[in-house]
Amino acid sequence: MWRFIGNQLKRWRTKANVSREELAAASNYSPDTIKAMEQGVRMPTPRVLDVADELCGAEGLLSAAKDYLSREKFPPRAQEFMEREREAISFWWFEVTHIPGLLQTKEYARALMENHVPLLDEETVEERIAARLERQSILARRKPPVAFSFVIYEAALRAPQVNAEQLLRLLEASRLSNVALQVLPFERVVASALMGPIVLLVNRDHERFAYTEGQLGSHLSADPAVVSRANERLSMIRAEALSPDESARFVERMVDQP
Repeated sequence: MWRFIGNQLKRWRTKANVSREELAAASNYSPDTIKAMEQGVRMPTPRVLDVADELCGAEGLLSAAKDYLSREKFPPRAQEFMEREREAISFWWFEVTHIPGLLQTKEYARALMENHVPLLDEETVEERIAARLERQSILARRKPPVAFSFVIYEAALRAPQVNAEQLLRLLEASRLSNVALQVLPFERVVASALMGPIVLLVNRDHERFAYTEGQLGSHLSADPAVVSRANERLSMIRAEALSPDESARFVERMVDQP
């Protein structure tokens, strides 16, 4: 969808003999950003579409694309995972450096988004924060109910973006009957835990998927061999982590620390 709308943006701009620099100046973006939007690398923003619509005489055809952009709430690499997330009835989730998205506060999410590399424009930041918070409704879903097992490495809890509010949010979530939250402390870490975050989810048809993320990409797989390896690693990590009760006390002590 991004590529199609970006392509149409370029076609209308070229047809109207409007330069990329002119569109960039009118919409308060850099020419490189406009180029990235036209190539489908970045999502065209509503402001750019509205400005381009007027400059190019598109008579509402470019502005109309905003309705379709609103459906693309997540980065391209994560969209397939988000679709599977909505269908899931069970999660095993391990995070190394970040609080899981389903447990983040708005302030924590903003801190991550505003320090994203490459930088995100303000509209994209707001859209992604809203989408992340909207996802969290799955924690309270009852038809069908969803079971969650989260394990968080201690390093993620001690990151500078984590404040008392975020720690209290974790404690609040841990009290839900369908949520198990465990902490993997520094002294109990295993080698497989340092290889990166991993999520194992099961959908209503009892299909299993493994999802991993790295610096430059992510991977969602239903391959039984991949899912089996993910299951083994998560099982090992969970076995080394503190129990849910011990984990709650661990987080409570962090809240009480000056």
